[in-house]
Amino acid sequence: MENVVGIFKEKRNADLAMEELRAAGFAPERLVLLTPDHSSDTLQRTPSEDGEQPGMGMAIGGVAGGAAGLAAGALVSNFLLPGVGPILAVGLGSGVFGVGGAVAGGAVGNFLENSLTHGLPKDEIFLYEDALRQGRTVVIAFAENEERIERGRDIMERAGAESLDAARDNWWIGLRDAEAAEYDPHGKSFGDAERSYRSGFEAALRPDCRGKPLDETRAVLRDRYADLCDQEPFRRGYERGQFYYAESNRHALREDAP
Repeated sequence: MENVVGIFKEKRNADLAMEELRAAGFAPERLVLLTPDHSSDTLQRTPSEDGEQPGMGMAIGGVAGGAAGLAAGALVSNFLLPGVGPILAVGLGSGVFGVGGAVAGGAVGNFLENSLTHGLPKDEIFLYEDALRQGRTVVIAFAENEERIERGRDIMERAGAESLDAARDNWWIGLRDAEAAEYDPHGKSFGDAERSYRSGFEAALRPDCRGKPLDETRAVLRDRYADLCDQEPFRRGYERGQFYYAESNRHALREDAP
């Protein structure tokens, strides 16, 4: 299954994109909107279970019938995403949230972690998290054919979406100077090592690599990064990516503390 993703600075533009995607023939159960949830008066924390995987949010909200600006029957749930904070998830069909429209356990909270069954690459998930951390809204549409995906991409662009490629570039631009300064004291040019270093940094942010040393994940990463995994800049980038993720989690916890 193919997917197209749009990142919106304004939620109203994301709502418009959702409406137009549905009108264009995207199946309701294959449309998802994720946005920061500021309704702290209704949000309650739920302790994580001992077996909960890192980065997995727990679904803590109920299902609401309908959502402002969206089609009737939209399903809504709020949950905590570690490293990001409270998130509101909106889907236009029961397929997003479970059979009969019910939120089953941590199904919604696990969306970003377990969404590979819907075709979301693991090395893109951190971009959605970063966008949400910045207060932006993410719309994801799934379809079986490339023609419909292209139609969805056009709809999102007209609604003011930033593409995933642009979001990836802007994310790295925001980090590059600090990472170059971290690398340069070792006496080597960051420009020559940047591709390998950045690949390692991004690899560390994959859900299946977070909190794990490179020696433990190298076999998994080799399919994606080939021989880059064995290069010193990749290793150093991976270590910095692990640090970045840990710091993002700590920062989010401080902001959410009462």
